[in-house]
Amino acid sequence: MHVLRLIARCPLWLLHALGTPMGWLTYWLSPTYRQRFKANVAQAGVPWRQARGAIGAAGRMVTELPYLWMRPQGEPLGERARWRQPELIEQAHAGGRGLVLLTPHLGCFEVAAQAYAERFSPRFGPMTALYRPARKAWLRPLMDESRNRPGLKTAPATLAGVRQMIRALRSGETVGLLPDQVPPDGLGVWAPFFGKPAYTMTLASRLVQQTGAALLLLRAERLPNGRGYVIHVSPLAEPLPGADADPAQSAAVINRAMEQLILQSPQQYLWGYHRYKAPRSLPAADATS
Repeated sequence: MHVLRLIARCPLWLLHALGTPMGWLTYWLSPTYRQRFKANVAQAGVPWRQARGAIGAAGRMVTELPYLWMRPQGEPLGERARWRQPELIEQAHAGGRGLVLLTPHLGCFEVAAQAYAERFSPRFGPMTALYRPARKAWLRPLMDESRNRPGLKTAPATLAGVRQMIRALRSGETVGLLPDQVPPDGLGVWAPFFGKPAYTMTLASRLVQQTGAALLLLRAERLPNGRGYVIHVSPLAEPLPGADADPAQSAAVINRAMEQLILQSPQQYLWGYHRYKAPRSLPAADATS
C-alpha cells in the first residue's frame, strides 16, 4: 500500500513512460494474452499497425491507476481532463430525465467518472458508476475509498446496485456503465460484437427504457507524453428499440455503438480483454449463429 502511495505521487508522464514497457512485457510473457489480443484485433478487422499501440497502452492504464485512485480528495484533475462537446451533457440534463453514459474498455475509462464528477456533479447531482469488487481482498478497501469521491458514487453489479441506479436516474442524476463488460449468467444476451456473438449486458438498455433517461457515449482518450486526457462526448447513432423489443436487438445497437468508439482509437482499446467468454454455467454461443 505504501508503495502504491509513492507511485501515486509520480508525475503522469513518468507513470505512462513506465507503463509502456510493462505492457509489452506482459504481452510477450503471456502466450494466452498475446493470442487473445491478436485474435480480437483480427476479428474486428483492424490493421495491426493501428492496434499494436494498444499493447503499451494497456501498461499505461495499469501504471496510471495509483494516481487516479490515490490522488488526494482535494486535488482536482483540472486541465488534465479536457472535454469535447460537453454541451451534449448539459442538453441531456435540461430535460431532467436522468442520463446514462456508456464507455467501452477504451483509453482511460477510469478518468471519465472522476472528470464528470468534478465538472458536472455540482449542477446535476452525483454520478453513480457500476463496478465489480476486486477479486483480491486487499484491493477492495482501496478501490472503495478511491472511487467514492465527491460527486461520485458506486453501485455493485447486484440487484441492489440496479435499484440504486434506477433511483438515481429517476432523481435526474447520471449513471455510468461499461457495456462491453461480460455480465454474469442471466444478466445478458448473445449479440454480435465485431461480427462474433458476445454475451452482452441488457442493463444499459433496460435502464434507459424503464426510466426514460437520455443516453450518451464517452471516449476517454489518453494523450501522449503524460499530457492528460480528452473525453469525447457523442450521441447514439441509432435509436434504441422500445421496451417491448427483443433484448438482443437493443444489445446489438449498443454493441455497434461501442464498435464505432473503439474504431476511433483502436490503439487504446483493451484488445486482450476476454470479451467473447461465456459466464460460468453458460455455454458459449455458436460463432455461426
